Amino acid sequence: MADVPHNLSPGPEHWALRPLPDMDEAQFHQWKTLLEHRTGMALAPERKSFLETNIGIRMREIGCGSFQAYYEKIVAGPEAVVEWSTLVDRLTVQETRFFRDADAFRLVSDYVMTRPREQLRQRPLEAWSVGCSTGEEAYTLAILLNECMAQLRLPTLYGVTGSDISKPALEKAQKGLFNPRRLSGMDDSLRQRYFRAGARNSEEIAESIRERVCFTRLNVLDLKQAPMQGVNIIFCQNLLIYFRRWRRREIVTRLAEHLAPGGLLVLGQGEITGWQPPGLQRVPSEHVLAWIRRQSDDE
Repeated sequence: MADVPHNLSPGPEHWALRPLPDMDEAQFHQWKTLLEHRTGMALAPERKSFLETNIGIRMREIGCGSFQAYYEKIVAGPEAVVEWSTLVDRLTVQETRFFRDADAFRLVSDYVMTRPREQLRQRPLEAWSVGCSTGEEAYTLAILLNECMAQLRLPTLYGVTGSDISKPALEKAQKGLFNPRRLSGMDDSLRQRYFRAGARNSEEIAESIRERVCFTRLNVLDLKQAPMQGVNIIFCQNLLIYFRRWRRREIVTRLAEHLAPGGLLVLGQGEITGWQPPGLQRVPSEHVLAWIRRQSDDE
């Protein structure tokens, strides 16, 4: 490789060829403290390699040669906000798919199908996918609600909000284009009704579903300021596992405050234990972790 002229800084293509230094314990502590402070996510010591690898990939992309220099760029650099957003996307976006937890979605379907029909005629159903990533969960809820309304022969009065901390993930969600493997758990009849072939071997969700779903950027540490109120269905799975136990309780307590009387809160199995807030009743189920807000609780 030719030498880089002394008056030029090596670009990303040169850094990509250089080995990065290992992340020492002090740097790991510094990074995981920043991540927990800003997002609430807690990284165990065994996740050090995950953090080191993902930060290292981004450092190579922009030509940054040390973890400390990149930390300073994230904290106080002129492009700190933009760079932090990019990094958070790398660290938080997880693999997901449509109808990922079949038992949980069956519970949602049963919940809707047993609502008083007059209630469904008078007020639109509002569902919220918390930590929606690239939109599979939010669109699944919309498909499910659409199917329920059709079976009940009621007007399609419903809306779904998907929220996530990652702006790039939300931008992908809004496009409504998915790799076919993300649809692998779907019933073929649903797939035929709600998807069509898209560009570059992708599957495109039907416009009738897209127009029912909106996406917004939201950090779960800021749930107190979330505009969603009186929500009928709150679906939050595979998110709480990244937080400390006390933080999990704080998050689900905030989520419960956004439920409408009679509303349903669905969490991931094993994500929280021993939590029983006043005004909520546990749904008896061996396979799904869920609560319903009592009708008399109309705070």
